Amino acid sequence: MKRNYDVIIVGGGVIGCSIAYHLSKSGVKVAVIEKQTIGCEASCAAAGILGAQAEIDEEGPLLEFALEGRERFKELAGELKSITGVDIELVQEGVLKTATTELEAITLQNKVKQHRRWDQNVSWLNQNDVLQYEPQLSPTLHGAMYIPNDGQIMPRKLVEAFHKGCIYYGVDFYEETNVQKLLISEYKAYGVEIEGEAIYGDKIVIATGAYANQFLKECSPSVNVFPVKGECLCVQSEKPLLSKTIFLEEGFYLVPKSNHRIFIGATKLPHVFQKKVSIRGVASLIAKAEQLLPSIKEASLIDYWAGLRPQTDDGYPYLGEHPTVKSLFMACGHFRNGILLSAITGEVMASLIKDNQMNPVYRKAFSIERLDQTVR
Repeated sequence: MKRNYDVIIVGGGVIGCSIAYHLSKSGVKVAVIEKQTIGCEASCAAAGILGAQAEIDEEGPLLEFALEGRERFKELAGELKSITGVDIELVQEGVLKTATTELEAITLQNKVKQHRRWDQNVSWLNQNDVLQYEPQLSPTLHGAMYIPNDGQIMPRKLVEAFHKGCIYYGVDFYEETNVQKLLISEYKAYGVEIEGEAIYGDKIVIATGAYANQFLKECSPSVNVFPVKGECLCVQSEKPLLSKTIFLEEGFYLVPKSNHRIFIGATKLPHVFQKKVSIRGVASLIAKAEQLLPSIKEASLIDYWAGLRPQTDDGYPYLGEHPTVKSLFMACGHFRNGILLSAITGEVMASLIKDNQMNPVYRKAFSIERLDQTVR
Protein backbone atom coordinates (compact mmCIF):
# COMPACT_ATOMS: atom_id res chain seq x y z
CA MET A 1 0.00 0.00 0.00
CA LYS A 2 1.38 3.39 -1.02
CA ARG A 3 1.91 5.71 1.95
CA ASN A 4 1.78 9.46 1.34
CA TYR A 5 2.31 12.38 3.69
CA ASP A 6 2.44 16.13 3.43
CA VAL A 7 5.68 16.12 5.45
CA ILE A 8 8.08 13.35 6.47
CA ILE A 9 10.43 14.16 9.35
CA VAL A 10 13.53 12.01 9.72
CA GLY A 11 14.56 12.07 13.38
CA GLY A 12 12.38 11.68 16.45
CA GLY A 13 14.24 13.84 18.95
CA VAL A 14 12.89 16.99 20.55
CA ILE A 15 13.49 19.05 17.37
CA GLY A 16 11.76 16.59 15.05
CA CYS A 17 8.86 16.13 17.47
CA SER A 18 8.44 19.88 17.95
CA ILE A 19 8.28 20.45 14.19
CA ALA A 20 5.78 17.59 13.86
CA TYR A 21 3.68 19.01 16.69
CA HIS A 22 3.53 22.52 15.25
CA LEU A 23 2.74 21.23 11.76
CA SER A 24 0.13 18.68 12.78
CA LYS A 25 -1.85 21.00 15.01
CA SER A 26 -2.52 23.12 11.92
CA GLY A 27 -3.81 20.11 10.00
CA VAL A 28 -0.69 18.94 8.13
CA LYS A 29 -0.38 15.18 7.64
CA VAL A 30 3.00 14.25 9.17
CA ALA A 31 5.13 11.14 9.63
CA VAL A 32 8.13 10.95 11.97
CA ILE A 33 10.72 8.24 11.33
CA GLU A 34 13.13 7.39 14.14
CA LYS A 35 15.88 4.78 13.93
CA GLN A 36 15.56 3.92 17.63
CA THR A 37 12.94 5.22 20.07
CA ILE A 38 11.54 8.72 20.39
CA GLY A 39 13.92 11.09 22.15
CA CYS A 40 16.54 8.45 22.91
CA GLU A 41 19.58 10.46 21.73
CA ALA A 42 20.70 13.96 22.77
CA SER A 43 17.19 15.13 23.73
CA CYS A 44 16.90 12.94 26.81
CA ALA A 45 20.58 13.30 27.68
CA ALA A 46 20.19 17.06 28.20
CA ALA A 47 19.84 18.82 31.54
CA GLY A 48 17.02 21.04 30.28
CA ILE A 49 18.55 24.45 30.97
CA LEU A 50 16.72 27.30 29.25
CA GLY A 51 19.94 29.28 29.31
CA ALA A 52 19.47 31.85 26.59
CA GLN A 53 21.75 34.31 28.38
CA ALA A 54 23.85 31.84 30.35
CA GLU A 55 24.90 30.17 27.11
CA ILE A 56 25.01 33.04 24.60
CA ASP A 57 26.81 36.34 25.15
CA GLU A 58 27.11 37.91 21.72
CA GLU A 59 24.32 40.03 20.33
CA GLY A 60 23.02 38.69 17.05
CA PRO A 61 20.53 36.31 15.46
CA LEU A 62 21.31 33.33 17.71
CA LEU A 63 20.78 35.31 20.92
CA GLU A 64 17.58 36.82 19.54
CA PHE A 65 16.37 33.35 18.53
CA ALA A 66 17.26 31.97 21.97
CA LEU A 67 15.46 34.76 23.82
CA GLU A 68 12.35 34.15 21.73
CA GLY A 69 12.70 30.44 22.31
CA ARG A 70 12.91 30.84 26.08
CA GLU A 71 9.82 33.01 26.08
CA ARG A 72 7.79 30.38 24.19
CA PHE A 73 7.97 27.94 27.09
CA LYS A 74 5.75 30.06 29.32
CA GLU A 75 2.76 29.39 27.08
CA LEU A 76 3.89 26.01 25.75
CA ALA A 77 4.08 24.39 29.19
CA GLY A 78 0.39 25.02 29.85
CA GLU A 79 -0.64 24.14 26.30
CA LEU A 80 1.10 20.77 26.38
CA LYS A 81 -0.23 19.95 29.83
CA SER A 82 -3.81 20.73 28.79
CA ILE A 83 -3.54 18.48 25.71
CA THR A 84 -1.41 15.63 27.05
CA GLY A 85 -1.54 15.83 30.85
CA VAL A 86 2.27 15.95 30.93
CA ASP A 87 3.94 18.55 33.15
CA ILE A 88 7.29 19.52 31.59
CA GLU A 89 8.34 20.90 35.01
CA LEU A 90 9.09 24.44 33.94
CA VAL A 91 11.13 26.16 36.67
CA GLN A 92 11.79 29.90 36.47
CA GLU A 93 14.18 30.44 39.37
CA GLY A 94 16.95 31.98 37.28
CA VAL A 95 20.60 31.05 36.71
CA LEU A 96 23.68 32.04 38.70
CA LYS A 97 26.71 32.18 36.42
CA THR A 98 29.41 31.95 39.06
CA ALA A 99 33.02 33.16 39.23
CA THR A 100 35.59 30.88 40.86
CA THR A 101 38.49 33.35 40.42
CA GLU A 102 38.98 37.11 40.49
CA LEU A 103 39.64 37.10 36.75
CA GLU A 104 36.37 35.29 36.09
CA ALA A 105 34.60 37.85 38.29
CA ILE A 106 35.96 40.72 36.18
CA THR A 107 34.91 38.94 32.98
CA LEU A 108 31.40 38.31 34.28
CA GLN A 109 30.99 41.87 35.56
CA ASN A 110 31.73 43.10 32.05
CA LYS A 111 29.19 40.63 30.69
CA VAL A 112 26.58 41.94 33.10
CA LYS A 113 27.03 45.41 31.57
CA GLN A 114 26.77 43.89 28.10
CA HIS A 115 23.62 41.88 28.86
CA ARG A 116 21.91 44.81 30.51
CA ARG A 117 21.71 46.42 27.06
CA TRP A 118 18.85 44.02 26.30
CA ASP A 119 17.82 42.82 29.78
CA GLN A 120 17.80 45.25 32.69
CA ASN A 121 17.05 42.42 35.12
CA VAL A 122 20.55 40.94 34.83
CA SER A 123 22.73 41.91 37.80
CA TRP A 124 26.03 41.26 39.51
CA LEU A 125 25.99 39.60 42.93
CA ASN A 126 28.95 39.80 45.25
CA GLN A 127 30.06 36.86 47.38
CA ASN A 128 27.65 37.65 50.23
CA ASP A 129 24.74 38.18 47.86
CA VAL A 130 25.38 34.79 46.23
CA LEU A 131 25.34 33.06 49.61
CA GLN A 132 22.10 34.82 50.50
CA TYR A 133 20.47 33.17 47.45
CA GLU A 134 22.26 29.82 47.79
CA PRO A 135 23.74 29.27 51.28
CA GLN A 136 25.15 25.85 50.39
CA LEU A 137 27.48 27.19 47.72
CA SER A 138 31.19 27.51 48.45
CA PRO A 139 32.13 30.71 50.33
CA THR A 140 35.25 30.91 48.14
CA LEU A 141 33.23 32.00 45.10
CA HIS A 142 34.01 35.50 43.82
CA GLY A 143 30.45 36.43 42.93
CA ALA A 144 27.97 35.63 40.19
CA MET A 145 26.09 37.03 37.24
CA TYR A 146 22.40 36.64 38.11
CA ILE A 147 20.14 35.92 35.14
CA PRO A 148 16.59 35.80 36.55
CA ASN A 149 14.81 35.06 33.27
CA ASP A 150 16.74 31.90 32.39
CA GLY A 151 15.14 28.71 33.66
CA GLN A 152 14.88 24.99 33.08
CA ILE A 153 12.54 22.13 32.23
CA MET A 154 12.69 18.34 32.41
CA PRO A 155 13.84 17.15 28.94
CA ARG A 156 12.28 13.67 29.08
CA LYS A 157 8.96 15.23 30.03
CA LEU A 158 9.21 17.70 27.15
CA VAL A 159 9.87 14.92 24.64
CA GLU A 160 7.01 12.88 26.11
CA ALA A 161 4.66 15.87 25.89
CA PHE A 162 5.56 16.65 22.26
CA HIS A 163 5.21 12.95 21.38
CA LYS A 164 1.76 12.66 22.96
CA GLY A 165 0.72 15.99 21.45
CA CYS A 166 1.74 14.74 18.03
CA ILE A 167 -0.30 11.57 18.49
CA TYR A 168 -3.25 13.68 19.60
CA TYR A 169 -3.03 15.62 16.32
CA GLY A 170 -2.66 12.50 14.17
CA VAL A 171 1.08 12.18 13.50
CA ASP A 172 2.26 8.71 12.44
CA PHE A 173 5.43 7.48 14.16
CA TYR A 174 7.76 4.87 12.72
CA GLU A 175 10.12 3.86 15.52
CA GLU A 176 13.09 1.51 15.22
CA THR A 177 12.99 2.20 11.50
CA ASN A 178 16.08 3.04 9.46
CA VAL A 179 15.89 5.47 6.57
CA GLN A 180 18.13 3.85 4.00
CA LYS A 181 18.12 6.75 1.58
CA LEU A 182 16.34 9.89 0.52
CA LEU A 183 14.29 9.73 -2.67
CA ILE A 184 15.39 12.58 -4.91
CA SER A 185 14.61 13.15 -8.57
CA GLU A 186 15.49 16.14 -10.70
CA TYR A 187 16.79 18.04 -7.64
CA LYS A 188 13.57 17.53 -5.68
CA ALA A 189 13.01 15.31 -2.63
CA TYR A 190 9.83 13.26 -2.75
CA GLY A 191 10.18 10.59 -0.08
CA VAL A 192 12.38 8.15 1.80
CA GLU A 193 13.20 4.48 1.50
CA ILE A 194 12.82 2.36 4.62
CA GLU A 195 13.74 -1.32 4.58
CA GLY A 196 13.25 -1.52 0.83
CA GLU A 197 9.90 0.27 0.90
CA ALA A 198 9.17 3.82 -0.24
CA ILE A 199 7.22 6.33 1.81
CA TYR A 200 6.28 9.46 -0.10
CA GLY A 201 6.11 13.01 1.17
CA ASP A 202 5.64 16.42 -0.41
CA LYS A 203 8.40 17.74 1.86
CA ILE A 204 11.18 16.02 3.78
CA VAL A 205 12.83 17.33 6.96
CA ILE A 206 16.18 16.10 8.28
CA ALA A 207 16.21 16.48 12.08
CA THR A 208 18.74 13.81 12.99
CA GLY A 209 21.07 15.82 15.20
CA ALA A 210 24.68 14.65 15.14
CA TYR A 211 23.85 12.15 12.38
CA ALA A 212 22.69 14.72 9.83
CA ASN A 213 25.74 14.48 7.57
CA GLN A 214 24.91 11.00 6.32
CA PHE A 215 21.72 12.21 4.68
CA LEU A 216 23.28 15.13 2.84
CA LYS A 217 26.67 13.78 1.82
CA GLU A 218 25.58 13.57 -1.81
CA CYS A 219 23.90 16.99 -1.86
CA SER A 220 25.79 20.15 -2.69
CA PRO A 221 26.27 22.29 -0.72
CA SER A 222 26.47 19.83 2.14
CA VAL A 223 26.80 20.55 5.84
CA ASN A 224 29.20 19.71 8.63
CA VAL A 225 27.40 18.64 11.78
CA PHE A 226 29.61 16.77 14.22
CA PRO A 227 29.04 15.20 17.64
CA VAL A 228 30.30 16.61 20.92
CA LYS A 229 29.97 13.91 23.54
CA GLY A 230 28.76 15.07 26.94
CA GLU A 231 28.71 13.02 30.13
CA CYS A 232 26.28 13.81 32.95
CA LEU A 233 25.43 12.57 36.45
CA CYS A 234 22.38 12.70 38.67
CA VAL A 235 22.71 12.75 42.44
CA GLN A 236 20.09 12.85 45.17
CA SER A 237 20.36 14.37 48.62
CA GLU A 238 18.24 14.02 51.74
CA LYS A 239 17.31 17.70 51.66
CA PRO A 240 17.35 20.36 48.93
CA LEU A 241 20.78 21.87 48.33
CA LEU A 242 19.97 24.38 45.57
CA SER A 243 17.04 26.36 44.19
CA LYS A 244 18.73 27.97 41.19
CA THR A 245 20.76 26.53 38.33
CA ILE A 246 24.49 27.11 38.80
CA PHE A 247 26.56 27.68 35.68
CA LEU A 248 30.27 28.18 35.00
CA GLU A 249 31.83 30.01 32.04
CA GLU A 250 33.34 26.73 30.78
CA GLY A 251 29.87 25.20 30.48
CA PHE A 252 29.79 23.18 33.70
CA TYR A 253 26.43 23.23 35.51
CA LEU A 254 24.43 22.07 38.51
CA VAL A 255 20.69 21.88 37.85
CA PRO A 256 18.31 21.25 40.78
CA LYS A 257 15.42 18.93 39.95
CA SER A 258 12.43 17.59 41.88
CA ASN A 259 12.85 15.14 44.76
CA HIS A 260 16.16 16.71 45.87
CA ARG A 261 17.97 15.61 42.72
CA ILE A 262 20.72 17.56 40.98
CA PHE A 263 21.92 17.06 37.41
CA ILE A 264 25.68 17.57 37.07
CA GLY A 265 27.25 18.16 33.68
CA ALA A 266 28.82 18.12 31.30
CA THR A 267 32.07 17.02 29.75
CA LYS A 268 32.88 18.04 26.16
CA LEU A 269 34.52 15.56 23.78
CA PRO A 270 34.20 16.64 20.12
CA HIS A 271 34.06 14.18 17.22
CA VAL A 272 33.26 11.21 19.46
CA PHE A 273 30.34 9.00 18.42
CA GLN A 274 30.31 6.48 21.30
CA LYS A 275 28.26 7.13 24.44
CA LYS A 276 30.15 5.22 27.12
CA VAL A 277 30.54 7.06 30.42
CA SER A 278 34.19 7.19 31.51
CA ILE A 279 35.65 7.14 35.02
CA ARG A 280 37.68 10.21 34.04
CA GLY A 281 34.52 12.06 33.05
CA VAL A 282 32.67 11.11 36.23
CA ALA A 283 35.64 12.06 38.41
CA SER A 284 36.03 15.48 36.78
CA LEU A 285 32.33 16.27 37.20
CA ILE A 286 32.30 15.21 40.85
CA ALA A 287 35.43 17.26 41.59
CA LYS A 288 33.92 20.42 40.08
CA ALA A 289 30.60 19.82 41.84
CA GLU A 290 32.31 19.50 45.23
CA GLN A 291 34.31 22.67 44.58
CA LEU A 292 31.12 24.65 43.95
CA LEU A 293 28.78 22.88 46.35
CA PRO A 294 30.76 21.16 49.14
CA SER A 295 27.71 19.51 50.76
CA ILE A 296 27.02 17.58 47.56
CA LYS A 297 29.65 15.02 48.64
CA GLU A 298 27.03 13.49 50.96
CA ALA A 299 24.54 12.96 48.11
CA SER A 300 23.93 9.59 46.47
CA LEU A 301 24.88 8.96 42.85
CA ILE A 302 21.69 7.58 41.28
CA ASP A 303 22.30 7.80 37.52
CA TYR A 304 24.83 8.66 34.81
CA TRP A 305 24.65 8.92 31.04
CA ALA A 306 26.19 10.44 27.93
CA GLY A 307 24.74 12.11 24.85
CA LEU A 308 25.98 13.41 21.51
CA ARG A 309 25.29 17.11 21.02
CA PRO A 310 25.17 18.20 17.36
CA GLN A 311 27.60 21.04 16.72
CA THR A 312 28.34 23.07 13.59
CA ASP A 313 31.48 24.91 12.51
CA ASP A 314 30.15 28.35 13.44
CA GLY A 315 27.91 27.33 16.34
CA TYR A 316 24.68 28.25 14.54
CA PRO A 317 22.03 25.63 13.72
CA TYR A 318 20.97 24.79 10.18
CA LEU A 319 17.33 25.73 9.63
CA GLY A 320 15.86 25.99 6.18
CA GLU A 321 15.32 24.48 2.77
CA HIS A 322 18.24 23.03 0.89
CA PRO A 323 19.32 25.54 -1.79
CA THR A 324 19.60 23.00 -4.63
CA VAL A 325 17.36 20.09 -3.57
CA LYS A 326 13.86 21.46 -3.38
CA SER A 327 11.40 20.23 -0.74
CA LEU A 328 14.32 19.04 1.42
CA PHE A 329 14.64 20.87 4.74
CA MET A 330 17.22 20.83 7.52
CA ALA A 331 16.72 21.41 11.25
CA CYS A 332 19.83 20.34 13.12
CA GLY A 333 23.06 21.55 14.73
CA HIS A 334 21.57 23.07 17.90
CA PHE A 335 24.54 21.90 20.03
CA ARG A 336 23.89 22.56 23.75
CA ASN A 337 20.68 24.49 23.08
CA GLY A 338 18.38 21.90 21.53
CA ILE A 339 15.92 21.98 24.43
CA LEU A 340 16.00 25.78 24.68
CA LEU A 341 15.46 26.21 20.93
CA SER A 342 13.04 23.32 20.42
CA ALA A 343 9.79 25.27 20.70
CA ILE A 344 10.85 28.20 18.51
CA THR A 345 12.47 25.85 15.97
CA GLY A 346 9.24 23.88 15.65
CA GLU A 347 7.23 27.05 15.19
CA VAL A 348 9.61 28.65 12.69
CA MET A 349 10.12 25.49 10.65
CA ALA A 350 6.38 24.80 10.51
CA SER A 351 5.78 28.29 9.15
CA LEU A 352 8.58 27.89 6.60
CA ILE A 353 7.43 24.45 5.44
CA LYS A 354 3.75 25.39 5.20
CA ASP A 355 3.85 28.96 3.96
CA ASN A 356 7.48 29.72 3.06
CA GLN A 357 7.42 32.36 5.79
CA MET A 358 10.51 32.97 7.95
CA ASN A 359 12.06 35.97 9.61
CA PRO A 360 14.60 37.14 6.98
CA VAL A 361 17.29 37.59 9.65
CA TYR A 362 16.90 33.96 10.74
CA ARG A 363 16.60 32.74 7.17
CA LYS A 364 19.99 34.19 6.33
CA ALA A 365 21.76 33.42 9.64
CA PHE A 366 20.73 29.76 9.78
CA SER A 367 20.78 28.98 6.06
CA ILE A 368 22.43 25.83 4.79
CA GLU A 369 24.50 27.75 2.26
CA ARG A 370 26.01 30.23 4.72
CA LEU A 371 29.11 28.03 4.83
CA ASP A 372 29.85 26.60 1.41
CA GLN A 373 31.54 23.41 2.46
CA THR A 374 31.63 19.67 2.03
CA VAL A 375 31.40 17.06 4.72
CA ARG A 376 34.81 16.38 6.21
